[in-house]
Amino acid sequence: MSKRRIVLGALTIVTGLAAVGIVAANPVAHSTVHTQSWSFNGFFGSFDQPQLKRGYQIYKDICSGCHSMNLMHYRDLQKIGFSEDEVKAFAADVQVQDGPDDTGEMFERPGKPSDPFKAPFANEQAARASNNGALPPDLSLIAKSRAGAGFLGYDGADYIHSLMTGYEETPPADVKLGENMHYNHAFKGHQIAMPPPLSDGAVTYADGTEATLDQEAQDIATFLTWAAEGNLEERHRTGIKAILFLVIFTLLVYATKRRVWADVH
Repeated sequence: MSKRRIVLGALTIVTGLAAVGIVAANPVAHSTVHTQSWSFNGFFGSFDQPQLKRGYQIYKDICSGCHSMNLMHYRDLQKIGFSEDEVKAFAADVQVQDGPDDTGEMFERPGKPSDPFKAPFANEQAARASNNGALPPDLSLIAKSRAGAGFLGYDGADYIHSLMTGYEETPPADVKLGENMHYNHAFKGHQIAMPPPLSDGAVTYADGTEATLDQEAQDIATFLTWAAEGNLEERHRTGIKAILFLVIFTLLVYATKRRVWADVH
């Protein structure tokens, strides 16, 4: 069998598998995602703490009304520069269910730093009932799950930023929106149940930064990337150390080879 036939046969099999859903589709396929410049991008990249704090403010003030972050705990916020007292205050702002007490009853108490972020709904059914049947996804790992074919954290950040800024009031003439749907050119299929969550001035930043739509989108994308890729900076440092070790090791091996074979030559 010729190589041409083998290649054509393989392409046919892959196409067929994709048609029946066996081959996973790129979650951002057929969408318009714009690449941004991120502080954590690149070999020496790191997270910008003021931006992480602004991103948490957006999650707290806007996103947390619908989206949970079940894998995050309030104590984790100390890693992005909040003080212990600030974290205690964030946690105490919510009431969490605890118990049972001595009488066997459950009770409500103020949150503690060791508690996970409080979910906005008690269960999936309650979440769907409050969102016209749509289920708001948990945001703990959203940056990883939306990274598409890439394996770097900023792929997911690009998607989140594009999604937040990708809403259009008037869809193209050939697009018919479903009931309670919104047009977004970054979303796969372009129809999304979530209304635009951000806009110019949607929040008043504690650090005085101007809250434009683009700034808000960058801040929440950075915060969600940190939540999903909390060890990104550590991986960068480990990679640098590994490369330095390999460079030094290579030079030592080369020097040893030159010394051992000097007399032979």
